[in-house]
Amino acid sequence: MMLSPDQAEADLSWTQSDPESMLNGLRSAGCTSDELAEGEERAKCRSDQPLSREEKRRRRRATAKYRSAHATRERIRVEAFNVAFAELRKLLPTLPPDKKLSKIEILRLAICYISYLNHVLDV
Repeated sequence: MMLSPDQAEADLSWTQSDPESMLNGLRSAGCTSDELAEGEERAKCRSDQPLSREEKRRRRRATAKYRSAHATRERIRVEAFNVAFAELRKLLPTLPPDKKLSKIEILRLAICYISYLNHVLDV
């Protein structure tokens, strides 16, 4: 999540040093300070509240195991994507035959070639 300079102060109320406003923020987030001993600066959050589906998902995605598995899936996906473009590239006639084409050029050339083949079949 990117923050713009004008959002930084409004969205990051937890950085305020005023204890009363910080406690109000904790109370609104479902935390209480009733159990605090004197001199203790931390608020204890209620653990009896069940986590929402979104919060469970957020916590699961924050684990190293999940990030590693996601990175592996993404590498496999990108590799399959690149192999598909390489196979499509082999089917397209170009001069010179080994000319390096971008993905968008491959797609545009494939569309033109398919149109040409349809035209040849219709004649």
